[in-house]
This record gives sequence, C-alpha cells and structure tokens, in this order.
Amino acid sequence: MPVTDEAFVTLATSDVYCQGALVLGQSLRQHRTSRMTAVLITPQVSSSARAALARVFDEVVEVSGLDSGDLAHLAMLRRPELGITFTKLQCWTLTQYAKCVFLDADTLVLCNVDELFDREELSAAPDPGWPDCFNSGVFVFRPSLETYNQLLRFAMENGSFDGGDQGILNSFFGDWAVKDIHKHLPFVYNLSSSAVYSYRPAFRQYGHKAKIVHFLGSVKPWHYKYNPQTRSAYQEPGFPVGSHSEHFVNLWWEVYSSGVVPLVMQHSERRESEQQHCKYQVGSIEISVREEEPAVPSHIEYYPPELENLIPPQTSSDEWQVHIEDSGSCNGSLPQPELASLPQPSAPEVEQWETPEDLPREEVTVEEPEIQAPVPQHSPSETPAEDLHFCNSSSHDAPDLHLLNDQVDLMATVSELSIDIKPELPVDTKPELSDSDHRRMWEEGRMDYMGEDAFENIQKKLDRFLE
Repeated sequence: MPVTDEAFVTLATSDVYCQGALVLGQSLRQHRTSRMTAVLITPQVSSSARAALARVFDEVVEVSGLDSGDLAHLAMLRRPELGITFTKLQCWTLTQYAKCVFLDADTLVLCNVDELFDREELSAAPDPGWPDCFNSGVFVFRPSLETYNQLLRFAMENGSFDGGDQGILNSFFGDWAVKDIHKHLPFVYNLSSSAVYSYRPAFRQYGHKAKIVHFLGSVKPWHYKYNPQTRSAYQEPGFPVGSHSEHFVNLWWEVYSSGVVPLVMQHSERRESEQQHCKYQVGSIEISVREEEPAVPSHIEYYPPELENLIPPQTSSDEWQVHIEDSGSCNGSLPQPELASLPQPSAPEVEQWETPEDLPREEVTVEEPEIQAPVPQHSPSETPAEDLHFCNSSSHDAPDLHLLNDQVDLMATVSELSIDIKPELPVDTKPELSDSDHRRMWEEGRMDYMGEDAFENIQKKLDRFLE
C-alpha cells in the first residue's frame, strides 16, 4: 500500500539538473518505493522539462519568487550568495507530508531504501571529507514552517561556513556528531562515487552493499557521453576528468537511456542535424541521439527447408517484459531489456574465471533459448546481504510495459547519447559574471569549458594563486 504522508524530495534549479532529477525519480520507481515522490523546481525550468518531471514524480512544486515582505526575502537581501541554499531549505515547507527524505539530484538509488523513513530528523551520513559533519545530499527531515523560519533566521545571522546548504545545516543541527548515533546513516546510504579510488580496500569489502550513490564534484554523469549498445560512458579528450567510478556512471546512463530519453522525446522539439543524428531540445539543453543500423549477428543458425517446422518458437516481447517487471536487483545492476531478448547460455561459476581471456572459446548452440533478465554474479566474498537480493514489490505505480517496448526499439539502434548545454549568449557577448554568479553556475553544472572555465584558464588562476 502506498504511504501518502511521506515522500522522497529532490530539487532541480535548471533544465540540466532536471536530467539528474529524472534519473533519480526513475530509479526510485524501478525499485518500487511505496512513498510519494516530489521535486522542487525554480521558475527557470522549461515547460518541456516540467512535463517530463510530471510523468516521473507524484508532485512537481514550483518554488515561486519571494515576496518583498517575508523573512526569506530579507535573508536573500543580506546573504545573496546563498540563493540556491535558500531554495533548498524550502523543502521544510512541504507540510503536506509528515516525514521526508531529501535526495540531491545528482544521486542514484540502487535498491529500495524505504527503511530510511524509520529514522528521525535530522538523520544523515558522514561527509567523506570531514566525518564529524554530515553530507547534506541525503537526509531525513520533518517538514515544519517553524523549523523553516528558524533556518532562515539562522542563515541570515550566521551565514554558511562552506557557502552552501551543508554548512548551514551542520551548524543548525550542530549536535549531530555526538548526540544520537541512531541519526548517523551508514555511509552506503550516501556513497561518494569516488570512494572506489579514495579507499579501495573498503570499497572492495563493502561496496556491494551500496544503496545510494552520490556523484560529488563539478563533473557529473551528464557531462559524459554514452553508447547504449556497449553500455559504456566516456568523456571526450580535453574534457575535465571526473573522479567517479565508471561502474556507477554507466548505471546512471542505463537509467537515463532506458527511462528518461523516451520521455524527453515525447516532450521536446526534434531537430535533425544530419542523417541518423537527431537532437531533442529541452529548454536550455539538447539531447543528442546518434543512430546507426543494427549490427548483423556474427553467427546465424541455418535451418534446412525440411526442418523449418522444427525451429524453436521465439518468446514474445510481452513474455519477457512481464519477467523483467517481476525481477530486480539491489546490487546497483538495473534490468536490461535489450539483453533479455537474446538467448542466454548457462553462465559458468564466477570464481572459475579470473579474466575474460580465461573464458572458453567454443561456440555454444542453444536449441531452446530461455529468456531471462541478466543476474549479477559475485564472488563468495562479495555476495550481497540478503535484504539486497530483491526490490520491494509493493508499488503504487508499476512500470509502463508499452514504454518498455519503445525503450528496447530505441536502444537497439542508438550508438551515442549526450546532453549538450546550449550557451545562453554568444561567447563574445556574455556579460562578465560576479564571483557569486560564477559559483552558482558551477553548482548548477553550467561550466563554460570553452571560455572562462577552460582548462588553460583554470591553470593560470592556480599558477597565480601559488606564486
């Protein structure tokens, strides 16, 4: 049964961050959350992005302009550098819900995490940079206008030690580190996607238990390009290199390509730039889709005319679609419909093979293919906990099978996906930004990599700072 007085909440302040919010919302739906989902948006979000958000979230709440007489407006006048922070604090105004879990738009849910609602305000996971502070990308809270006004007054009087919401919230809930250990969420509920590199042994030991991944830093998954056929994300040469785990970035793009791109196509303007290369405009961004002819199978079984009646029947798309709906994994692996339509030979035990080169080369002939979704394999030391083996089957919004079918047809021919941010003005006519505006654009993911934020310009600033 759906729980209507509790909700997962996120924030999208631009069309770019709407792409992250859409992936987050779809990951919550794929893992069958029983709670409501809500997204806060600002007036800058385009109508096409809002339409896509409305298909994924139960509630889309626009955070309107602030009245000249209210406390929030006065706080903005005294602390203009905290504009985005004040927007995020408005999640406390969602008093139609008794309890909420806030998730940043650059997070990805890997399994059902409804158990977070058993926690109390303010529950959060330690920040990897300073564990006595919590990271504000994932936290449990209780909406309250009283708390909201207290936060505004606190921010107006004290500011933020880090210039953002995390500094304010850690100062306001200053006893988090020592008062109640039950309000300390395990790190797996807010796992930094770069943790695989910062503490590799711990990641090998506990990484399979990850529940929510957080793509911290200025480089986000949507700054990559993605090939749905190889299921791999990559960055173009010269682009700032992100510190994220390749595995997690690929998982983000799997959700985006299968669950978000079809929605974008329905609620955007299509423009063909060249043969088999289409762009879908969503406000200030473009989704670039490059298609190619499906690859010819390297091996095709031949049946003589006299044996045509004995050809094994093909499983219909409806059959495997239902199987996909009823299956799931909480190990960060999402169902892949495009693979489910292919015959799957019996997989060898993982511990028998150390590398792909060790796999047997003999050709395998499958006479009666069994259609099933791919199941992640683990070595004995990496077997997930029992509560991660399946996703909660109680859902108030089951997957759309017709949409699933469209996804498979699309991904069979797409060879490249990318999210391009359209420049608001020509480079030579852009006004000079203040430091606070420049910081805000970085927080929104709108970096000018061809201009002020080009690598050589950043290098010059670092050299001047070190001199």
